[in-house]
Amino acid sequence: MAVQSEPVPSAGEHGEAVLRRHDRGGIAVLTLNRPKARNSLSEALLRALGAALDEIAASPDTHVVVLTGAPPAFCAGHDLRELTARRADADGGRAYFGELMRLCSQVMQSIVRCPKPVIAAVNGIATAAGCQLVASCDLAVAGESSQFATPGVNIGLFCSTPMVALSRNVGRKQAMEMLLLGDMLPAARALEFGLVNRVVPDGAVMDTALGLAETIASKSPLTLRIGKQAFYAQAEMSLSEAYDYASHVMAENMMARDAEEGIGAFLEKRAPRWQGC
Repeated sequence: MAVQSEPVPSAGEHGEAVLRRHDRGGIAVLTLNRPKARNSLSEALLRALGAALDEIAASPDTHVVVLTGAPPAFCAGHDLRELTARRADADGGRAYFGELMRLCSQVMQSIVRCPKPVIAAVNGIATAAGCQLVASCDLAVAGESSQFATPGVNIGLFCSTPMVALSRNVGRKQAMEMLLLGDMLPAARALEFGLVNRVVPDGAVMDTALGLAETIASKSPLTLRIGKQAFYAQAEMSLSEAYDYASHVMAENMMARDAEEGIGAFLEKRAPRWQGC
């Protein structure tokens, strides 16, 4: 399939876009593009990523997102130099720190709320808010030399916001191990923890992520939207509430044209023709 590049308005070092977007059919590939800063999440990058996710959420032509980082890293978390510079503010940076953490939290929630599945393609390190990004995505593919950490405890800044996504994706003991020790977690252990879905050779990360994305993109976009929303909604409910909610969702889903078409195609042993409604 042809690949098209689209500019993202926020610029970073040397005037280059801090976020790059490439469209491959119904797949949008978003690349964090601050390689010299290990793709750390500056305010500009957070705003660009949030805007791109909002645009993708509203686009009928995009069905899946792949999120990656320009080599040599996936994302090293927040830009500590940018944060430290704001200590010169009259309030010592308090207002800015609060605003930036709210912005970051909004972007992470945008990934979860995006009606399109989001796949992290991880090569290199994913630390602090970078690890949070991985945990916030629906699926994650990691290169075998990738490493993950929530190392804030090592610099006197507990990874409290990364903790939210992390604790919802791995077991509590595993999350606390990462948060309290702050050690680097190799990709194989991240797979054991459930932080990533697959570990592959470093050179195969993007191909694997795109393969997953292409498979997902072949499904009904309506069904993907219904399923992703329902998954995260029921996860916050009690067992009985979750079953009541999911039963209602499934009954409503049965009324969709795509469900009628998909079931009919299965019974008739033919490929479905999705209408997205």
